[in-house]
Amino acid sequence: MSGTLEALALHPVKSTAIRPVRRAAVEAWGLRDDRRWMVVDAAGECLTAREHHAMFALTADTPDTDPSVSNALRLTASGHDPLLVDEPRGDAHPVTVHARPLSGRDAGPEAAAWLRSALGHDDVRLVHVAEPRALNPAHARPGEATAFADGYPVTLASAASLRRLQDWVTETALERGEEPVEIPMARFRPNLVVDGDLEPFAEDHWRTVTVGAVTFRVVKPVDRCVMTTIDPATLAGGHEPIRTLARHRRWDGSTWFAVQLVPEVTGEVRLGDEVRPAR
Repeated sequence: MSGTLEALALHPVKSTAIRPVRRAAVEAWGLRDDRRWMVVDAAGECLTAREHHAMFALTADTPDTDPSVSNALRLTASGHDPLLVDEPRGDAHPVTVHARPLSGRDAGPEAAAWLRSALGHDDVRLVHVAEPRALNPAHARPGEATAFADGYPVTLASAASLRRLQDWVTETALERGEEPVEIPMARFRPNLVVDGDLEPFAEDHWRTVTVGAVTFRVVKPVDRCVMTTIDPATLAGGHEPIRTLARHRRWDGSTWFAVQLVPEVTGEVRLGDEVRPAR
């Protein structure tokens, strides 16, 4: 089996708009500039589009996602002037990602005020990762870590698996007398999307996957939450794809789509790279 890297994306600020790119540097913590920033509440806990759908409407760019960006980060939102943000250099403070502790540096009052206005949410602020979070030792090796990702540094999804899921979603809708819903890959926010001579859900059984010259270890499938039921374009919620995943891809009390990776080497991945999995 082999395939091709057909899509590549970064998410500079956790839970904001997906930023497609043609190439990405692979670092030990994952893809450079991916989820290195996040929005937190007064307690230091991350805000995500699970509860605050307007997060999807914020766009965060870095020089890696848009070469015209001259600062570390540029934030844009409808009805607001763009905001340029420098990487903070102050003291690190405790923050959490779904109660998992790590540390971040506050981007300052101007960024906080901009986000409060754009999100309509009081007492939020922007932080940049200071120290990474160690990965779950059940699936990781000593020293492996990530920035503000929920689980592991990199997520890979298969276009063949999405096509199979879409068939299932359509079957479910027709059985219920409903209009079928299209499920774009954006619902799952992967970093890497592969296509080619691959069976649906073959990635469940991969041990490693090499993209171009960079090898990643496949650590586990991704358990999916209600955020996948939010249309990233309209911000409307629904039942899919969780309803259908629960029929076909449910075990250990969760539903599953895509896989989580840890880089085994650093390097660069590019659109069109050959994808070589190993079992």
